[in-house]
Amino acid sequence: MTDQSYYSPSFKKPCDVLRMRRKRVRSAAAACSGSEGAELRPFCPGPLLHTHTRAGGGVKRRNPFANIENTFNSPKKRKSSEDTAECKRGTGAVCEGEEPNANSFLRENLFSSDRRATNARVQCGYKSPAQRPEEPVCFSEDQSLFEEDVFEAEKSTPILKSPGAPDLCSESRPEVCRAYPADWSLKTRVLITSPQSFSWAEHLKAQEEAQGLSLHCRAEYTPLPQNIQDPRSCAELRCGFQQCLQYWQHPSLPWLSLFPRIGAKRSFSGKSTPWAQDAALQQSLMSEWSVSLTSLYSLLKAKLCPYFYLCSYQFTVLFRAAGLSGAKGITALLSPTTRGLREAMKADGIEFSLPLVEEKRKSKENSSSNLNDNSQLTDGDEQSSALTSECSDKEEEQEEDEDDDDECFSWLKEMGVQDKIKKPDAISVKLRKEHNEVRLDHRPESVVLVEGSNTFTLINFLINCKSLVAAAGPQAGLPPTLLAPTAFRGATLHTLKARSVNVKTQVRTGYQDVCSLEVTGPIMPHALHTLTQLLRPAQKGGFSMALYTHEPSAVLNVPVTKPSESDRQSNVLEELSRCGLQQHTVQQLMEQATLGKSALRHLDMRDYSYSWRS
Repeated sequence: MTDQSYYSPSFKKPCDVLRMRRKRVRSAAAACSGSEGAELRPFCPGPLLHTHTRAGGGVKRRNPFANIENTFNSPKKRKSSEDTAECKRGTGAVCEGEEPNANSFLRENLFSSDRRATNARVQCGYKSPAQRPEEPVCFSEDQSLFEEDVFEAEKSTPILKSPGAPDLCSESRPEVCRAYPADWSLKTRVLITSPQSFSWAEHLKAQEEAQGLSLHCRAEYTPLPQNIQDPRSCAELRCGFQQCLQYWQHPSLPWLSLFPRIGAKRSFSGKSTPWAQDAALQQSLMSEWSVSLTSLYSLLKAKLCPYFYLCSYQFTVLFRAAGLSGAKGITALLSPTTRGLREAMKADGIEFSLPLVEEKRKSKENSSSNLNDNSQLTDGDEQSSALTSECSDKEEEQEEDEDDDDECFSWLKEMGVQDKIKKPDAISVKLRKEHNEVRLDHRPESVVLVEGSNTFTLINFLINCKSLVAAAGPQAGLPPTLLAPTAFRGATLHTLKARSVNVKTQVRTGYQDVCSLEVTGPIMPHALHTLTQLLRPAQKGGFSMALYTHEPSAVLNVPVTKPSESDRQSNVLEELSRCGLQQHTVQQLMEQATLGKSALRHLDMRDYSYSWRS
């Protein structure tokens, strides 16, 4: 700077430049202080809030993308601001002679736009899926106008309802269901979930476990308290849980899982079976098994055992005492069956019926009779309908004959000698008669019902039946499994496996803690009912059960009697009082079966009310 030859008169120091800028800003503010909208820069969409300016005196720069239509100086916005000011002067929101500043203008725009958006949402029926509680925004103006607009919009919005939809306002509270239908199928696994903890079902003390075993063996039940505040400290609840997990089984081989038996090749593969090649050992096992089966039937006849299951590698048999499922005498259901097994039972003099086949036949007869009663036909119409029915029957018989012929003599067509060989009429007739019986094999419709004294003949038939035990395969030489809720000769006491796990499940708002209890093993009807009775007070009347059914036993829920034929005598409950089950469980098992071919798949309890799905 000492060299004046290089000095430029137009050069200014940075401090001088900043000083001049601050001076221009102050002079411009002083000149425009009295005009309307002085604190807004032309072509700038936002206000100049001097209270929030930087310390250096900097101002908001001009928006290079602004135009005359989206700024405060546009004709439309100038007119709307003037109308707003006049409205405020009329209502007293702004004092007379006071100019509206930029803050009030911005607040008015936000307030009006928010109100228009809210009214639009109310009129369209919009509702946010996840509404979070927010703090209310306070405006300087009165908010009563906004509330009135919303209220008026809600009143003017019509409520659309489908013609078949029920009136929720006038609908009464649904009926509380205190019980669920009896399920006679065997369960392999039960998964229970609840928001309440299952800590009361784990880590039982030695004294509680011993007391539960003693109560089960003596067929005694301790009543639960009315209100359980802390389930973990309730000794009656924990002992009752240990008691309901017990069951009796024969035979008992610790290294083999003897349930289920149908399709259980995987559980037997690679296991030691010393009786497979030893005839003497097989004979010893069968003799012990026969003693156990005879003991169970004697207990059943004396009503000291309510029911028991016989599980072989081909079928399952359910024996029930008199009075259960509405039957007057002892009943036995056997499923699935084959034509050969049914023929062998007939040969031994066992009288039985096919409930599902008879029910289907009766339903067809009732439907045809109803059609005949409802329709008023003339003589010519009756003749034509009779001819039509005869023709349809003949067509069905012809189709069956053709199917039989195609199946039995298809190999002749493949060889090309079907014209040279005459079809034997006797064989075709026999096959046509046996077709309806053979097609039932291994299906739920093949379930067989044996009643009364024929059940004793069935016991002798099962003891002497050679096909009851597999002759080959992994189950060769092994007697069927006997399962019962009470003790019998040769039985071994087993315990269902139970474990509780706490998991997190994903919900809309995040993750929720869910407690689960899993019970595995051959779960019989009495164990399922006793377990629900324990869960009801322990889980505060709220839990959900997923039931995994042994599918071949699902058809055991078929009704054995008609509703009019069911025995409703008051002494039935007294006669079954020594069967080893609770009175509430016996009352449920006395009800007539209503599930048919299906079984319970899901059981829910909400507010001490049951709902189920089959």
